[in-house]
Amino acid sequence: MYNKFLGIGEKGYHPLRKIKVCLSGLRFAMRYDFSVAYKMYVSVVILALSFVLRPWVDSLLIVAATCMVLIAELFNSAIEALCDFIETNENHKIMVIKDISAAAAGVSIFFWAIVMISETCELWQAFHP
Repeated sequence: MYNKFLGIGEKGYHPLRKIKVCLSGLRFAMRYDFSVAYKMYVSVVILALSFVLRPWVDSLLIVAATCMVLIAELFNSAIEALCDFIETNENHKIMVIKDISAAAAGVSIFFWAIVMISETCELWQAFHP
């Protein structure tokens, strides 16, 4: 996409290209970042079971929690990669930036885990009345 302030990029807006870039980034993250991949797989399994056996509100909660944790993990991975690119040596300021980024991902993982455990318990009760 063309950036009019920097004067770089291609002119014209192509939403399909934006979707392709988004899916490419997610595919890369799932392939090379275990923290993204396992959350996606766990969520898909629980979501599929929840969608079949539970009300749609539970499914939406799982989707929202999963999206939140994936966003946090992707930003965390991007920030860590950028920090490593900018400063290859050990740097206290870079360490603090990475720690804050990891804390944001950690908070979202905590919320995601609560939702997944809660839904798993509900599904367990549905199978074992």
